[in-house]
Amino acid sequence: MAKQLLLGDEAIAQAALDAGISGVYAYPGTPSTEITEYIQRSKQAEESNVHRYWSANEKTAMEAAIGMSYAGKRALVCMKHVGLNVAADPFMNSAITGANGGLVYLIADDPSMHSSQDEQDSRYFAKFAFVPVFEPSNQQEAYDMTYEAFDFSEKYSIPVMIRITTRLAHSRAGVERKNIRQQNKVKLCENKRQFILLPANARVFYRELLAKQPKLTAEAEISKFNQYIDGKDKSLGIIASGIAYNYLMENFVGSKCHYPVLKISQYPIPVNLVTKMINECAKILVAEEGYPLIEEQLRGLLNNSGNIKGRLDGTLPRDGELNPNVMAVALGMEDSFGMPVPEIVAPRPPALCKGCPHIDTYNALNEAMMQHGPGKVFADIGCYTLGALPPYNAIYSTVDMGASITMAKGASDAGLQPTVAVIGDSTFTHSGITSLLDCVIENTPVTVLILDNFTTGMTGGQDSHAYGRIAQICEGLGVAKEHIRVIKPLHNQHEINVQIMKEELAYNGISVIIPTRECIQTIGKKKRQ
Repeated sequence: MAKQLLLGDEAIAQAALDAGISGVYAYPGTPSTEITEYIQRSKQAEESNVHRYWSANEKTAMEAAIGMSYAGKRALVCMKHVGLNVAADPFMNSAITGANGGLVYLIADDPSMHSSQDEQDSRYFAKFAFVPVFEPSNQQEAYDMTYEAFDFSEKYSIPVMIRITTRLAHSRAGVERKNIRQQNKVKLCENKRQFILLPANARVFYRELLAKQPKLTAEAEISKFNQYIDGKDKSLGIIASGIAYNYLMENFVGSKCHYPVLKISQYPIPVNLVTKMINECAKILVAEEGYPLIEEQLRGLLNNSGNIKGRLDGTLPRDGELNPNVMAVALGMEDSFGMPVPEIVAPRPPALCKGCPHIDTYNALNEAMMQHGPGKVFADIGCYTLGALPPYNAIYSTVDMGASITMAKGASDAGLQPTVAVIGDSTFTHSGITSLLDCVIENTPVTVLILDNFTTGMTGGQDSHAYGRIAQICEGLGVAKEHIRVIKPLHNQHEINVQIMKEELAYNGISVIIPTRECIQTIGKKKRQ
């Protein structure tokens, strides 16, 4: 087929469609969001009746995909790295149940924290679970690996992780497609106990998972995605994984490096290829995007694996993204980073959009809280997190999805009064419902603001599971109807909103205020459409 110009995310999405998936399951999270959006827009997906709706959170997404695999069909699960924390329970256990239909977990890491709370490296999760990993170095490999990962999953009856990073996800290149494969037919496992993780079964399945590991390592030794490229100068050998391989090769004309290079893009780590490099080269430089997973294994606990350089000894920076210039400096080449940004150029931090309903909510909240002093408002993950910045300075915590309500509860239990939780509509259905239930059970004096802008605003305006349902959900959980207050966050409603907030702050129990007004960006999008 002719080449297409695709983002890394789009290449993965198209490969999954061409590989015959029957469903994609995901919760929006940068830099993985565009994969599901591409499939949702795809005529090919529509004609093939591929499931392509958003899930409530990453855990429900992964569990639904495991269910599709149980039925014998191929499923793709997409999330960002911190989303894997939410899905950790099914992730770890699915390695033990194994897969029936091909099951691929696409995890998008975010080095340098462009839009995340941390830089966590998902390869460690895969190593923890004994799950094989594919880590593409470019968009064509992202397509090829995704296409082949479903076959690999079915060959070894195991879920497979594809790990990408932000730059690969959001940059474009020409991608050549493969033939379109038909979807699997529904077919249950021959072993009807495969997905029953009672201890007696799980012990057997765990031993089977361990027995697969030498086979997975043998696959990595002969994988076309792992390459040993010889070089004349044996004073240094370079191990480069994933996109770090591209960063390395951009420093050499025609991508011809005079040092031996071991490109690793399929895990477990190919031991024989690594041993060959260790034996042939005086020193080893390990370049990997994220944490020093390979470097740590080479060094060992006693650091006696040879002269290993990388992120741990400062040859490469310990945090942040790699890039071609960082690689050049590590190799003793010219630093071409350029001039520093002059002080006259003022930084422009992100800000709430003009006309955003959250602005009026924060203005009212600040006035209502004025008499109580700062430090008593807990917030969550979403565009409303920008309420921490001037001119609002309205919130004092952002830790993880759903933590606002439970942190406010803990602070209230400690005696901090009043306490307020601010959470978005989509985050509420993602992981705030159970937090609110904890408050309801004890009637904890917490005032919860659920900011309902009808969408998942921070990641591009995807549909929210909460749309039109928030008040009913809160009432169903047991919040007293008279303490569920729906307000309109508008400037001309300011005094009314402040009064309502003050009333609920004074209430010695759990209350919910729902500021309700559509996101200004989705209004504009609808007009353009």
